[in-house]
This record gives sequence, structure tokens and C-alpha cells, in this order.
Amino acid sequence: MRRVTYAMSVSLDGYIVGLDGDFDWTAPDEEVFRFWIDETRELGVHLLGRRLYETMLYWETADQDPSLDAASLEWIAVWNPLPKVVFSSTLSAVQGNARLASGGLAEEIERLRAEPGDGDIAIGGATLAAEAAALDLIDEYRVMVYPVLVGGGIPFFAQDGRRVDLELVGTRTFGSKVVHLRYRVARQAASAQ
Repeated sequence: MRRVTYAMSVSLDGYIVGLDGDFDWTAPDEEVFRFWIDETRELGVHLLGRRLYETMLYWETADQDPSLDAASLEWIAVWNPLPKVVFSSTLSAVQGNARLASGGLAEEIERLRAEPGDGDIAIGGATLAAEAAALDLIDEYRVMVYPVLVGGGIPFFAQDGRRVDLELVGTRTFGSKVVHLRYRVARQAASAQ
């Protein structure tokens, strides 16, 4: 069955966006950018909330910029054809290889898991991820931790008072002192009755 993953960059104090709405501290260096490109190649579909979708729209036409470097062009070649599902109550249309979600998050994930195909189902955006976490739909958390404290903002993890046990399945430290952590949700096997 296709895994559901939640991966984003986060400050050491746990925020994906600071109090001022800024996330410039997440600008990846070449090594981190290469890592994200390779991770994205493994995806089958990306689920996004409206805010992240609108942020990522930049890439739909960025290839027209003659000053882009080879890594950015490679990112575009990986990101733009990736199927995307956008969850929004305010958008009436989306661009590129995206479609608006036709059902709730649990229904969409169930349908995507049932479809033939390879690649993980990635969730982007804290609000959408919080909903998926509350529904126990996330199989893996992939956290790119930046060595910065931003003091508040939008948290990576939902503050829902629910305990979730995790198993560490991978780590990587980059030359820029950014650390990638990969955790699998530790689910108890159903007891036989």
C-alpha cells in the first residue's frame, strides 16, 4: 500500500513559517536542494492546501526565467509533471498538473491508495497535515530541521493533544548543518481475537 508522508522544512523550535510569515531561512543550499529533488522523484502524488499550492505556483512558469540554474530547471522537470491534489474551499480552478479535491482528505487518500501506481502520497502544508494526523493517515514524518529559532509562527506538528509513537528510520546531516529526520508512525498490530 502507498505510504502517506508529510515532509517540510522546520525551524529547530518547530515552525514551518515564522511569526512574520517569513520562511526565507528555509532556502536550501545546493546539497539540500538536490536531496529534495531526489525525494520528490519518489512521489506518486502531492496533496496540498491552498496556501502551499499558491506558493508553489511560481514553478509553473519559472522555466521562462533565463537566469535559472541547472538545479532549478531539474526541479521544475520533476515538480511540474507530478500530479497534485489541491484542498481548498475558496479556489474554483487550479493550474498545471493539479486538480481540486473532489472529496474529503480521508476519501481522497483512500482512493489514491486504491489506484494502481507507484510512489508515495505526500502531504504538504501544516493545516492539511494536521487534518491527516488527526485522522491517523500519516505513515511517515520527514522533517528537514534548520538551525534557527524563529520564536513562533505556524507549527510543523498539530497541537491536538494526541500522542503518536514514532520509529526513527533515517537521518542525514548536511554540510550546512541542516538535519533531515525520517520517522515512521509506530502502529500496533491489531490483536487477534
